[in-house]
Amino acid sequence: MTHTSDITRPPKDLIDALKEIGAATVAGTLGHMGFRNPHMVGPVAQNHGRSIVGPALTLQFLPQRPDLFNEGEYADPETQLHRHVLYHAQEGDVVVVDARGDMSSGVFGDMMSTYFKGRGGAGIVIDGCMRDRPNVEKLDLALWLRGWTPNYHVQTSIYPNAVNVPIACGGVTVIPGDIIVADDDGVVVLPVAMAAKVIEESQKHHDWEEFSRMKLMEGGSLQRYYPLHPSATEEYEAWRATNPKF
Repeated sequence: MTHTSDITRPPKDLIDALKEIGAATVAGTLGHMGFRNPHMVGPVAQNHGRSIVGPALTLQFLPQRPDLFNEGEYADPETQLHRHVLYHAQEGDVVVVDARGDMSSGVFGDMMSTYFKGRGGAGIVIDGCMRDRPNVEKLDLALWLRGWTPNYHVQTSIYPNAVNVPIACGGVTVIPGDIIVADDDGVVVLPVAMAAKVIEESQKHHDWEEFSRMKLMEGGSLQRYYPLHPSATEEYEAWRATNPKF
């Protein structure tokens, strides 16, 4: 019987706090902290206006070899590891797949996506493709992909090799349990150990940026208000005192 390991999920309070912060702010904050490129290049939003934050369940694909893999979509379903990553799904989880940028293999389709949605999964990120687009779109499941194909997952040149192991997706290393932050700007990987600091720094950024946006809309000086110049600090603090929600 095939056995795969589950992940260690981050505290819910971290996830909830990050839902108020966009991918761009998280990426920029991580950049200042030394994680220069946490953004996955390749997977793009398939249903605009959606955003997710959740822990990563990972699935790794490799190129097919006849001595390691026997093709067959339904021959022995329980040996197919793309099913097993979904078995681990809990509410709010994000499945992240290294499909090697392959554009001819549909990693998941209608039925697998329906199962994941029913388990409460938050979204799917694939450096590759899915299939059954008309039916999958009816699920309103948050997706970041390279594209779509009519082929099933092992029809052409790749096969699922491992579940919940470190992978590379869109050029970024993803460790099982990492926090995925994704919106229309793209997908960002946030190590759990860096999350609290990102939240702290992002909140500071959010507060003065709201003030700066208001001043710029009023015709204020770009040099003074973005980024916030030290000479504008007193003005900002006065505004913040009268706008405690920020």
